[in-house]
Amino acid sequence: MAGEPQSLPVTVIGGYLGAGKTTLINHLLRHADGLRLGVLVNDFGELPIDADLIESQDDNVISITGGCMCCSYGSDLIAALRDLDQLPSPPDHLLIETSGVGLPDAIAQSVRLIPRFTIDGVIVVADTETLLKQGADTYIKDTIERQLHAADIVILNKADLTDEETRSETRRWLTGMAPDCRVLESVNAEIPLSVLLGRGLDPLFDREHGAGHIHEHATHEAAIFQVDGPVAPEALAEHLASRELNLVRTKGFVPASDGRLYTLQTVGRRWSVSPAPMQKAEGRIVCITHTPPIDAERIAGIISAVS
Repeated sequence: MAGEPQSLPVTVIGGYLGAGKTTLINHLLRHADGLRLGVLVNDFGELPIDADLIESQDDNVISITGGCMCCSYGSDLIAALRDLDQLPSPPDHLLIETSGVGLPDAIAQSVRLIPRFTIDGVIVVADTETLLKQGADTYIKDTIERQLHAADIVILNKADLTDEETRSETRRWLTGMAPDCRVLESVNAEIPLSVLLGRGLDPLFDREHGAGHIHEHATHEAAIFQVDGPVAPEALAEHLASRELNLVRTKGFVPASDGRLYTLQTVGRRWSVSPAPMQKAEGRIVCITHTPPIDAERIAGIISAVS
């Protein structure tokens, strides 16, 4: 409804000690591309923001270039979220970093207690070189497994430190351990922001692109699909989140038979549909895959089938 505040999307970033969570967050801050990111951490000592990104710091807040910010929440995440919500100019998207032994699903459940915040996705960073050993370790395997089970996207970081056989074996193990997640390989956690954050897809809607493919990264591919007539939004979202299409993320605005426009989003197997904040006239969807090419013909067929 008009006048209602928009929800604030939250991405939870988890992973065991040394996996590369800090590297990922600094990478996202460096490539925010105008998106004002907020970062919440247990303690500033656990997340050393790169010095050249910091503009100023007081007791509890680090101001970062580009309008981003980092806050420490100590042991009271809910209070920190409420304080953040009261800021005159809250961030566009919030990142919450868990501790190395923290459980991302517990953080996500806490976020859902405050209506204005919505979970955009759960990302778990894993060390490709050590994940199999950690998954077999008597003392930490339960934590590793619970972290992976919570993930929409698993980033196998430090992939350059292993051979192809180890990477293949690790991916096979992950498929059995967390079959619903999407698995991405990376070096230095260099994954495009648009792959990891739904808000990172928004600039694509503002560009003069019609239906067709847009290459954003050497190992990622994006495609835009026009949706001219009414569709069943929930059915479409469920199809786009299917494992067979192997899409990491989708986002779009689609018209429905009730005459309204709906926001459709998927990340991994997670999907959501909600009334669009602005009833735009044009319906279209951006789809991103980590394993090009996108099956454009099949996606177009699905859109047609749910019309």
